Amino acid sequence: MENLVRKAEALAERYGVSYYEIRITRVTASHLSIRNGQLDELSLNAEMGIGVRAFNGAWGFSSANDMTRAEEAIKTAMKIAKLSRGDSRIHLGDPVRERAEIKVRKPFTDIEVEDKLTLVKEIDSLLEGERIVSRETAYGDGLKEQLYFNSLGSEIETVVPRVRVGFSVTARENGEMQTYWRYFGGTAGWELVEDIDFPHWAELVKEKALSLLHARSPPSGEFEIIMDPELTGVFIHEALGHAVEADSVKNGDSILAGKLGERIAVEGLTVVDDPTLPGKYGSYVYDDEGIRGKRVEIIRDGVLVNYLNDRETSALLGLEPNGHGRAQGYAYQPLVRMSNTYVEPGSWSLEEMLEEVKNGLYMAGDKGGQVDTASGTFTFGATEGYIIENGEIKDMVRDVAMSGSILEVLRNIRAVGKELRVEFPGYCGKGQVVPVDDGGPHLLTRALVGGLR
Repeated sequence: MENLVRKAEALAERYGVSYYEIRITRVTASHLSIRNGQLDELSLNAEMGIGVRAFNGAWGFSSANDMTRAEEAIKTAMKIAKLSRGDSRIHLGDPVRERAEIKVRKPFTDIEVEDKLTLVKEIDSLLEGERIVSRETAYGDGLKEQLYFNSLGSEIETVVPRVRVGFSVTARENGEMQTYWRYFGGTAGWELVEDIDFPHWAELVKEKALSLLHARSPPSGEFEIIMDPELTGVFIHEALGHAVEADSVKNGDSILAGKLGERIAVEGLTVVDDPTLPGKYGSYVYDDEGIRGKRVEIIRDGVLVNYLNDRETSALLGLEPNGHGRAQGYAYQPLVRMSNTYVEPGSWSLEEMLEEVKNGLYMAGDKGGQVDTASGTFTFGATEGYIIENGEIKDMVRDVAMSGSILEVLRNIRAVGKELRVEFPGYCGKGQVVPVDDGGPHLLTRALVGGLR
């Protein structure tokens, strides 16, 4: 380590590099999946590598998956930075020296692979049933140990465990097919798995898939809608979260560029991104630029008050860095990314919200979608929906989607629920994939509704 530091210092002086940072990462991971009773994947992997960024008004980057090539990676990154010489600035700040570990009660590295295989087989058997024509179960865990140091004198060692398990079924009847799923995950150990009531959730997933077979098609047009906590999370992550990532703002791809300090939503709406939430799937202590992750209020009482940023965008926009520079792994450069994004709870019960709706829909779950942060428009599918008539939940609808203008939907919010749920672990793709979580309470707003088919 000391030799590597001295080598980096000497190379930085030779190539005239003003700043550099080095990440040495080791990941120990296991993945198991089973489909219709047949083992689809069983892999146990350990990987170690080095990623180097050097800054000289522009970034140079190099990586290696063989530590005997570490000096070569450092030299290459610095040569690229010298050749790329630009006029950008970055936040520097004070050096940090710390060891930060997210502790768990029961390390999954102590669990035998036979026990993990037994788990996925047991879940698979729970998913069997009449009219269930396909079932899948997946389990994954990974322990990321990272040593970060930079030319400021920072030395940060982090240890972050993550585990995720999920399953899905597809039901079929009279030529109609419907799929339903459920995922669990967090920065936790095997205790997360032990706390899940798999028989309960397996029955729920099967029941939902079978119910959707007989659901009707949704109406189309503009309606009052109540989003459940999962759909609230997807909406706020996809439609708002990506628009407040400061690299989108810098590149002119965000409808929220230049709107700091402006009211963009109703009073009473507060939106947060927080990598410090204990146990959540998107949590971490330090980002991949050696900046401590911070709770960031994005919208406070309806006013846009902050962007998510990294070293470069914080310097460009004159903002405090808030620890949102994340990389998929050592072979990737950090980008501005979300962590755990959610809407803070309000004061409404679901029953009070329903009473406000004469003709609308209750929409639940995430079925994917699209967002254009530059134009500020979006379309998301929900896994299930229900007609609301005169304050009562009626028929189930399937393949239902909501769409509209991000800002209009934020301004049309009439009620914010009081029960917060941030428990929808997943992966966010932006050229790279990083673990995230999202959620919120129920939200009552207006949006365009239609079918996915």
